[in-house]
Amino acid sequence: MKAPKDQIANSLIKPEYETLIFHYRGFKVMIDSDLAMLYDVPTKRLKEQVKRNVERFPEDFMFELTNTERDELVANCDRLATLKHSSINPLAFTEQGVAMLSSVLHSDKAIKINIEIMRAFARYRAFLSENQELKKEILKLDAKLNQAFKFLLDKLDSLHQKATEPRKLIGYKTAQNG
Repeated sequence: MKAPKDQIANSLIKPEYETLIFHYRGFKVMIDSDLAMLYDVPTKRLKEQVKRNVERFPEDFMFELTNTERDELVANCDRLATLKHSSINPLAFTEQGVAMLSSVLHSDKAIKINIEIMRAFARYRAFLSENQELKKEILKLDAKLNQAFKFLLDKLDSLHQKATEPRKLIGYKTAQNG
């Protein structure tokens, strides 16, 4: 079930821009149709502006998805189902490419939305950073637990070794025990 454009745009005024960020070719990117919707311009207009200013968008700012990447995107994101039969692959904009778009699209809305998108990328980086810190803490705790378990296992092994050694007899010697 698809949501109307206005409903999607209104729901994105909150910090949910992160849901529009994808990972491709080692970059965090946003797709041209999502950006066009946010900027309230047709995707065709956005692409025209990019083509007119192509020197502002090197490979690390923007790139065109391959057919395989497009198919993966459509499979993972229902709202982009219209791209499935498109003969034109979407453009993917990195954080720097999104920032550059605001200099190409001259409108107040583009500037305001661009600021929110930059904040979303910052929140996204902070979230990933927090996860890395948590991962480091878990690994430290795991190392300490492994060290404690190794110490306990060594102690148990040494007790087991002592238990299997022949014991020295205690008491009086008789003819029977030698």
